Order: sequence, then structure tokens, then C-alpha cells
Amino acid sequence: MQRGGSVYILTNKNKTTLYIGITADLIRRIQEHRNQENKNSFCSKYNLTYLIYYEWFIDIEEAIAREKQLKKWKRSKKEWLIASMNPGWEDLWEKEVKYW
Repeated sequence: MQRGGSVYILTNKNKTTLYIGITADLIRRIQEHRNQENKNSFCSKYNLTYLIYYEWFIDIEEAIAREKQLKKWKRSKKEWLIASMNPGWEDLWEKEVKYW
């Protein structure tokens, strides 16, 4: 049985720092980031709680490959990707994901 997964990008209020992550449960994982459950994490340190991009994959292996690909990109290419889905860099958690 295949297990799906999501690749996601977080930023902070000032949109200065980007974090790319992967998870099998996007809602749970974003809640963990927003609650800053790991106080010593990179996301907590830079207050990365705004979900600005995500992709869902049927196969977790595809999600892992995509995460590795995105992490190699320059920031300008990541910004283009984010803007293609979310031009205003709105917090998609508040806009749509938390209501799934």
C-alpha cells in the first residue's frame, strides 16, 4: 500500500526566511509548526508559521524527491514557484488548509 505525502514551504511574517518540509499529514505538521512544539527547531527560531505553498503526492517517495529538488533551487526560483500558486504569499493555513 502506498502512502501519500506533502511538500510544503513556510515563511515568517516578514517573508525573509523559507523552510521546505515534507510530511505524511500536512494538517498535523502545520499545527505543530504553528504551536512551536519543538522550541529548538529552525522553524521556531525564525518563527516560520505561515504556510505559503504545498503540493500533495499519492506516493511519499515522489514527495521526498520533490523536496530534495526544491531544496537545491535558488531562492528566486522558489519565489517564482510560490507566486505561481499563491501570488500574494497569503497564509494558506488560514485561507484553506485548516478547514479541510
